[in-house]
Amino acid sequence: MNKSELKEFLDQKFIEYNTQAFISSDPIQLVHQFEKKEDREIVAFLISTIAWGNRTSIIKSGERLISLMGNNPLQFVLNYQELSQPFVHRTFNTEDLDFFFRSLKNIYENDGLESAFGSCPQNPGVLGRINTFREHFLSTLHAKRSEKHISNPLSNSACKRINMFLRWMVRKDKQGVD
Repeated sequence: MNKSELKEFLDQKFIEYNTQAFISSDPIQLVHQFEKKEDREIVAFLISTIAWGNRTSIIKSGERLISLMGNNPLQFVLNYQELSQPFVHRTFNTEDLDFFFRSLKNIYENDGLESAFGSCPQNPGVLGRINTFREHFLSTLHAKRSEKHISNPLSNSACKRINMFLRWMVRKDKQGVD
């Protein structure tokens, strides 16, 4: 496939998936349920973190997460003490979720999730910002096993799920998908 054919293929895929109809079968639908920026950030971050497997399974687990948070993500995170119910999505378990809620609480009690992606002079651009976020997020006491859920760009990870979260939060298009 030459460059022109690749561009044509990618443009076609963009048209196919960047539609309102796509939202109803994609985990992004869960983010669209919320108006408040911080609620959207929390839901998008958690859903993108567990986004592996089929979309139906991700949506089902995402709905359980939202229910666990009483449909009020920011208030739940700010008042978080401990989990009242177990949670498992593939390898992401209750211990991981407890850590994520505690880390998010720390982040929101300070500058918020957007600020946690601050610039990094040693590693400019997205790579540096993801690394800054990762360091900030992992500064909360946690089990080593939970680190696998926050990709490390300095270890040559593609950071697919974090990049998906960032795309959901940053990209604005006329179709309103992200």
